Amino acid sequence: MAPWLQLLLLLGLLPGAVPAPNEPRAAGAQAWELASPELLEPARFALEMYNRGRAARTRAALRDVRGRVRRAGRGSLYSLKATLVEPPCNDPTVCQLPVSKKTLLCSFEVLDELGKHMLLRWDCGPVDTKITDDKNETFSSFLALLNKDPLPQDFSVKMASIFKDFVTTYNRTYDTKEEARWRMSVFANNMVRAQKIQALDRGTARYGVTKFSDLTEEEFRTIYLNPLLKEPGKKMRLAQSIPDLPPPEWDWRSKGAVTKVKDQGMCGSCWAFSVTGNVEGQWFLKRGALLSLSEQELLDCDKVDKACLGGLPSNAYSAIRTLGGLETEDDYSYRGHLQACSFSAEKAKAYINDSVELSQNEQKLAAWLAKKGPISVAINAFGMQFYRHGISHPLRPLCSPWLIDHAVLLVGYGNLPVTQ
Repeated sequence: MAPWLQLLLLLGLLPGAVPAPNEPRAAGAQAWELASPELLEPARFALEMYNRGRAARTRAALRDVRGRVRRAGRGSLYSLKATLVEPPCNDPTVCQLPVSKKTLLCSFEVLDELGKHMLLRWDCGPVDTKITDDKNETFSSFLALLNKDPLPQDFSVKMASIFKDFVTTYNRTYDTKEEARWRMSVFANNMVRAQKIQALDRGTARYGVTKFSDLTEEEFRTIYLNPLLKEPGKKMRLAQSIPDLPPPEWDWRSKGAVTKVKDQGMCGSCWAFSVTGNVEGQWFLKRGALLSLSEQELLDCDKVDKACLGGLPSNAYSAIRTLGGLETEDDYSYRGHLQACSFSAEKAKAYINDSVELSQNEQKLAAWLAKKGPISVAINAFGMQFYRHGISHPLRPLCSPWLIDHAVLLVGYGNLPVTQ
């Protein structure tokens, strides 16, 4: 294996190099007896977190523990039921419970990943209070647990807080408490991966929390990316090169040739958005009117491509010619899934009569773009799951042309000084 491949494999940055946390399952968890050493270590960590910030005379002690463990990605997830004993104390400023209720039953969830513990959840109550059954808990109760006060000041709590903000910002809901915990584990793994990508990027891009941060790498690729782009498409004639040198910079957005950024949703329809964006720009240059054209028409009516399972721009251009044009977004609105074709030739507002293949030389591409308008292109979407803003400049091995998987619209170019 090449040295750079070994490095990327070690860093877990090659596609599929790092296994995602295992999905939660109801059965199959291994159980241990009371004094199992494998339970005591995570139990002591949970106790340490429980006692964090408490005065020495008020700290609880571990009386006994039982529980189970199951695989979670590269580590183990411990579900513990522990009995804690708090020393007698009647001072309400330092005691959580009055002296008459000093024995507690606690439920802890501890993730042990590569020797590092993370407290995902805890819930304690007096011995006469039944600990809530996980199966009946709602996600709102999970958020409440993340808000418990006082919180230990360690990585797990910081990650829980970030995850809570993510859930609120992107309006996430999960069917069960178990799924919520699993998604938090996926989220935590993704944040570590985003940090690695950030460290290797040589541009100004910033990577971190995005709306895709609770998806595994496989889920993101399956739902949003387009493996068909690696396949040879319909043959198109080569375009004649533009003889003029390109200007030093260009941006069609500032010239009115680009509609607002659209959202493909949970559908691998990037190919359709790339093509409609290109046609929108061409129509603007020819007719002086910027129309928002229908991607859904291509999903439904292009019978060669695979709708949300991917497609090729070359096929889409051919479909537009065969159909007789594109309707607008208003007349044929986007649904993000395959429907019966309802194209109406009478409603078509934009037409094309040909499509061409461009040179892969960057200077020739720049000259064509500045003269002819936005271009439909395909890229390797490495790192895009966590991309927030800025100029992305990953290491060359991470952008292999053999892993092209996302169609986009090229609207401009320019030069910026290298910054550290």
